[in-house]
Amino acid sequence: MATEQPQKVEIETPAVPAPAPEKVVSLPPAEEEKPVLPPADDAKALAVVENVALADLEKEKRLSFIKAWEESEKSKVENKTQKQLAAVNSWENTQKAKIEAKIKKIEEDLEKKKAAYAEQMKNKTAMVHKAAEEKRAMVEAKRGEDLLKAEEMAAKHRATGYVPTKFLGCFGG
Repeated sequence: MATEQPQKVEIETPAVPAPAPEKVVSLPPAEEEKPVLPPADDAKALAVVENVALADLEKEKRLSFIKAWEESEKSKVENKTQKQLAAVNSWENTQKAKIEAKIKKIEEDLEKKKAAYAEQMKNKTAMVHKAAEEKRAMVEAKRGEDLLKAEEMAAKHRATGYVPTKFLGCFGG
């Protein structure tokens, strides 16, 4: 019967220490495990039992390494995922901050434009008021001139005794 050669399993040591396996079943050392065997002259049977025990020990060792590797890979995946999620959150926050800064700048620009437009409207209102005052002054001056002219004409008519026809046009004459 051919004995199974133990295979060497190389594992990479992860950057993050692998968590300890939860439950590792270990076999007692081969020297202590001595099953009840037929007489000592059956050394062949004893060698087979020892080989089986060594094979089981190697198998447990390989399974332990595989479990440690699996945990290490899962840990790597979790760390990578967390890093990517942090990067996405950081990007999102940066974009939000940029947008809010743009909104604030636009609001400030709008406030400046609003203030400038309000100033322009106040200036236009003042110009309209000034023009209205000038027109009022002209109307008042014209009124004064027309009153003076009417008084002069009335004085002239009094002096000559002539009755103006425009005023009494309806009485005809």
